Amino acid sequence: QLQLVESGGGLVQPGGSLRLSCAASGFTLDYYAIGWFRQAPGKEREGVSCIGRSGSSTGYADSVKGRFTISRDNAKNTVYLQMNSLKPEDTAVYYCAAHPFPVQALCVMDHPYMYWGQGTQVTVSS
Repeated sequence: QLQLVESGGGLVQPGGSLRLSCAASGFTLDYYAIGWFRQAPGKEREGVSCIGRSGSSTGYADSVKGRFTISRDNAKNTVYLQMNSLKPEDTAVYYCAAHPFPVQALCVMDHPYMYWGQGTQVTVSS
C-alpha cells in the first residue's frame, strides 16, 4: 500500500521552529518529486515548497522564502520541511505530496500531485 505520512506538527509560539517530516511507505521516494502544501481554515490549499527527485531543484512560496527549508534523505525515504521564524499566518494543515516528475525536471507546485498524505496541523500562537 502506497502511503505518505506527515509528522512533526504542533503548537509553537511566533518566532519558533518546527520540522515536518514526510515518510513514504510502500514505494521509494527516489522516483518522486515532493511538494509541501498547506490549507488554512476558509482558504484554498497553497503550495509551500517543493524538491525535485535529485534534490538539486527546490522551490518556495514567496511567503516562506528565507524561513523554510526543504530537504530530502532518500536513504531514509523521507523529506523534511524545516520551518523557522514561524508566524501566526503559517497556521494551517500541512500536507506532503509526491509526483513522478522526470529526474532532471525542476520542481513545481502548480501541478497535480499523484499521492498525498493525511496532513499534520501546525498552529502558531502565543
